[in-house]
Amino acid sequence: MSDKTRIAVLASGRGSNFVSIADAIKRDEINAEIVLLICNKPDAGAIDAARFRGIEVKILQSKGVPAPEYDEKLVQVLKSCNPDLIVLAGYMKIVGKQIIDAFPMKIINIHPALLPSFPGLDAQKQAFDYGVKVTGCTVHFVDEGVDTGPVILQKSVLVDDDDTAETLSKRILAEEHRLYPEAIRLFSEGKLKIEGRRVIIERS
Repeated sequence: MSDKTRIAVLASGRGSNFVSIADAIKRDEINAEIVLLICNKPDAGAIDAARFRGIEVKILQSKGVPAPEYDEKLVQVLKSCNPDLIVLAGYMKIVGKQIIDAFPMKIINIHPALLPSFPGLDAQKQAFDYGVKVTGCTVHFVDEGVDTGPVILQKSVLVDDDDTAETLSKRILAEEHRLYPEAIRLFSEGKLKIEGRRVIIERS
């Protein structure tokens, strides 16, 4: 793809995955540009990270706003920046049907477990408490379920005997910072093909 992929990022927190993606783009590892960062929390750390990098920020508070009303506003803001891809980076809010319908298979997320195991919140602690020997992270397309969309990439992380939920989370996060930019690169190069639940990656 000759033209740069236009990316909108949704974030709620510190934005470490957002930073890893933005910096990968700056290093020319991804033929893309982040055209807008949207935060639903006005104190999100991702806001300062975006402004430091000269990326436009829109704060769209969700607290106290009915979900249908919020989703309608979010769709309007997203359409105004005409994204090719919407990236969830620590976005702590369910993406509603209205948003998914407006951007089908153009929304991706990263989850700190090997889906379909341990969906939802606190996935690292879920895996640790369960006693698995291997966990990891998953980049997937977003559908109407919670962490149920087609899987793009996964990376495994071994659980050490002396791990805690916190140390395990840190090692998973380090892999997220590598895996997410790679998935976005594949998307930007048009190398992802969805066949039912499977995402086929063109390796040529």
